[in-house]
Amino acid sequence: MPPRHPALSTVRALWLGLDVLTVGLVAFALWRVSSAFGAFLPDGWAPVATAVGLVFLVVYAAGRRWVRVQDRSISAPRRAWWPDGAWILALTTLWAGLQVLDPWALWIAFPLMVLQMHVLGPHRGVVAVVATVALCVAIPSVMLGRTDVGDVLGPTLGGAVAVGVVLGLEALVREGEQRQRLFDELVAARADLAVTERERAVAAERERLAREIHDTLAQGFSAIELVLRVADGAVGRDDDLARASVEQARRTAQDNLAEARRVVRALAPGDLADGSLAAALERVAGRYRGVGGLRVEVSTAGLDRVLPASVETALLRIAQQALANVVQHARASRVTVTVSDLGDAVALDVVDDGVGTGAPAAAEEDAEEDAEADATHGGEARSDGGFGLASMRSRAVELGGSFTVESDPGDGTAVAVLLPVDEPEVSR
Repeated sequence: MPPRHPALSTVRALWLGLDVLTVGLVAFALWRVSSAFGAFLPDGWAPVATAVGLVFLVVYAAGRRWVRVQDRSISAPRRAWWPDGAWILALTTLWAGLQVLDPWALWIAFPLMVLQMHVLGPHRGVVAVVATVALCVAIPSVMLGRTDVGDVLGPTLGGAVAVGVVLGLEALVREGEQRQRLFDELVAARADLAVTERERAVAAERERLAREIHDTLAQGFSAIELVLRVADGAVGRDDDLARASVEQARRTAQDNLAEARRVVRALAPGDLADGSLAAALERVAGRYRGVGGLRVEVSTAGLDRVLPASVETALLRIAQQALANVVQHARASRVTVTVSDLGDAVALDVVDDGVGTGAPAAAEEDAEEDAEADATHGGEARSDGGFGLASMRSRAVELGGSFTVESDPGDGTAVAVLLPVDEPEVSR
């Protein structure tokens, strides 16, 4: 079920207020008729007025149930006659009859005029309001035999206020709808742009792989085919040439196999080829354990599913780079690598107890803006030109995640990565 439009929610709130006002004024008019004030009416009028008022409420409720203008956009065109116009005509007729029987029904005219404006629109609604104002003046004048200035001025001002209020509120709601449409179009455009960029990146990667395969594997297979053709022609005529050609084909096949393995290694980390992310992190951590007395602890508690390959690769590479930074610069004695499964995301934290640095944010900016800058991590100058932080951040951003570094002098450094998981996973 789609979310409710904010403008429609505003219209529903206004309708609720109009409902309360209408029911309250009709109830007041009926109370006046049924009380002592009804004694001033001609004989037999009070029960008839009560019946007409109740019918008015029934017709009003039926229209609110079936016409349902509250669910429409303000910008949508009004329907010509059925059922909107028929509903308003029935309510106006019943109200006029009730006013003939009960003078206190005059107060119902204001919510009725607001209803006419909103249901019929700014053109037909104004005509209906003018007709209602005319009835407000004419009926008391005929019933009482006189017309005062207040009898004309009151309904006229009420009609003008009803027209102005509805037009003003609808203008505000219409502007809100337009802003919502613009926002929806912007969101759709950003989504299309993201898809286009993703497709462009995929196409570029495919082109790179195709070029890589053509320049290595395909050329090698062509060479093997040519050499084997020579060997086939030399069999029985020149055995030495045949054997040499087969040996050359064998060496070319070995080279091609090495090239194929290199291409595969470029696509996925070798540490992930034969095991889980937890096992891969343990293998990486094992390479740094004991270096300078460093203790490396790995925790993947709660990670009981296989993450998308792109996410596992990014986590492994970022952890590997962060451990390398610790060994090279932090002068730490202990480092902890933690992977936490958050459901729709996965978090990686690499925390060491090294010397730290007072400006991790500056180091990150330097790493991004100038590869030759003197970025620092762990209090010492970076020997890799600051590319390590930029590389880790780039991997996280490419997958829509976040990368932060927190560090203070003497308190160690914490690298935190959060990557969304929006691809299907497989239980282990």
